[in-house]
Amino acid sequence: MLREITLIAEENIAEDLADALLAAGVLSVTIEDANAGGEAERPLYGEPGAVLRTTAWRRSRLSVLLDAAVDAIELLAAVESALDIEPLRPVASRDVNERDWVRLSQAQFAPVKISDRLWIVPSWHAPPDEKAISIRLDPGAAFGTGAHPTTRLCLRWLDTYPPSGLRVLDYGCGSGILAIAAARLGAHIVAATDLDPQALTVARANAAANAVAGDYTAPNLLPPGAFDVVLANILANPLKLLAPVLLSRVAAGGSLVLAGILERQADDVIAAYADVDPSLSLSIWASEEGWVCLAGSRH
Repeated sequence: MLREITLIAEENIAEDLADALLAAGVLSVTIEDANAGGEAERPLYGEPGAVLRTTAWRRSRLSVLLDAAVDAIELLAAVESALDIEPLRPVASRDVNERDWVRLSQAQFAPVKISDRLWIVPSWHAPPDEKAISIRLDPGAAFGTGAHPTTRLCLRWLDTYPPSGLRVLDYGCGSGILAIAAARLGAHIVAATDLDPQALTVARANAAANAVAGDYTAPNLLPPGAFDVVLANILANPLKLLAPVLLSRVAAGGSLVLAGILERQADDVIAAYADVDPSLSLSIWASEEGWVCLAGSRH
């Protein structure tokens, strides 16, 4: 039997707390934004080539999994002492059957149908359609499993406009799912970049699992040159900051695809890109669950 406890931590202590909990013997710690879904939600991002200063939010929710035989009160007291912090008070606690925990965790990630020819399939599932392209991808430390509307929108764009023989750049690649899909859909050259070194490690592993090639590297190490398709599934604010960088990577006649944008943010993002380069006009290509995908071509 396992036990899951939930803690709330401020930004300045969340990472150290997670490390201390793992050192004390807990099985896993997941850090999420405690304000996710609300007005106080804050994305984590940085400027191109910058080093992320934190991987925690202003208020982080830590989900801590430990063996039920472990005295949680004693464990937390030891961590408090090691870090010299105020007492930790769990906001939730529940018992989790070990077998059910694994089964239920996997059950959350069923195959995702993007189109008749494109599926995202976790490794523990058989491909639902042998004739379709199945991208093997398991949930992990990097964003992008096909479950979020922004990822699905980008994948549907790639499926609608397959990049056969083209050069594709996935900027802010996370799990590498868009780069992998582009490669499986016939892209000639695939490059992907992310500020997070862990995301790049995950993306390389996912590419290998799908037997596709690609250059997965930090933004400052990307080779020079433009691409026929540039994709960026991030969030509205960093996308506005990245407008000069992303536009500089779109080749003549090439396409730019942006996602991670709420419907109410679309006009601001479109305007930010028009200010940098009016020759590439973005518009809403599709929407899902309040999120939009912007796309445009350089003429």
